[in-house]
Amino acid sequence: MRILFIGTSEFGIPTLQTLVASPDFEIVGVITQPDQPAGRGLRQQPTPVAQEALKLRLKTFKPNSINARSTIEQIRFLNPEVIVVVSYGQILGKEILTLPSMGCLNIHASLLPRHRGPSPIQAAILAGDRYTGVSIIWMDEGIDTGPILLQKKALIRFSDTGKSLHDRLAKMAPELMLQALQLVRNNTAPKIPQDDNQATYTTLLKKSDGKIDWHQTQEQIDLHIRAMNPWPGAFTNLPVGKEVKRLKIFQTIISHRSRGKPGEILRVDKHGILVAAGRGGLLLREVQLEGRKKMSAAELAHGLRIQPGMLLL
Repeated sequence: MRILFIGTSEFGIPTLQTLVASPDFEIVGVITQPDQPAGRGLRQQPTPVAQEALKLRLKTFKPNSINARSTIEQIRFLNPEVIVVVSYGQILGKEILTLPSMGCLNIHASLLPRHRGPSPIQAAILAGDRYTGVSIIWMDEGIDTGPILLQKKALIRFSDTGKSLHDRLAKMAPELMLQALQLVRNNTAPKIPQDDNQATYTTLLKKSDGKIDWHQTQEQIDLHIRAMNPWPGAFTNLPVGKEVKRLKIFQTIISHRSRGKPGEILRVDKHGILVAAGRGGLLLREVQLEGRKKMSAAELAHGLRIQPGMLLL
């Protein structure tokens, strides 16, 4: 089966590796986003999928627009039977969707129709969902609206962060895609319509989405901190002398009996920094002050002489 792989982020790498390793498939090419400036020097960096495709010695294309005439003609020349899309970042137009003889399949990191859009992993944690999963759908012109081919459920653990859940779902996806492609090959793949009435939607995360609202309950803030880890990172503002510095928070423990003004530091000890929420509180365990390395909250409190009564903003 001739497959064109389209993807950008790390989430798609296990699936690409699995398809390349399988004798049943020929990867005729990889399409990914153009190189982007990254790091402190803002040097142009290839996408994670582009880097992996280079290691695997695959033909790789980086069009500015997937729907440009030149890109469409290149796809037509490659003559794929199936297009597999994983976390790409551009919407495929109708002309591309009709090019492969067996269809276009998309891997999405949620149990569709819940959490359509670009941030389903973080959205599932933020919502306090007990389960999420991986969906493989037949692509149409909508955003994650096509008929469902296969789904697999996964438990969201109480310790899960955006990173840990991302990695677990990424490892689930390849086996599910192999099953889907076998069904497609045998002409037995189902097309189960999504119930639009049950749909929820996510948006692309911005750095500002990491800001903690201390007026929320301790459970809501804990979900927020875990969902935003590692990017964009949950943060608050800490008064340091005459300055106010950004403090990223990576790990906490919920405290149900704590009382105080939202954001008020209630206790500082060897266990960390206890902060009041809108209801209850959170013991900060692992943090990072801007310009410094990640450290324990107790270590930061000792170094900056953080005292009860101070207010996180």
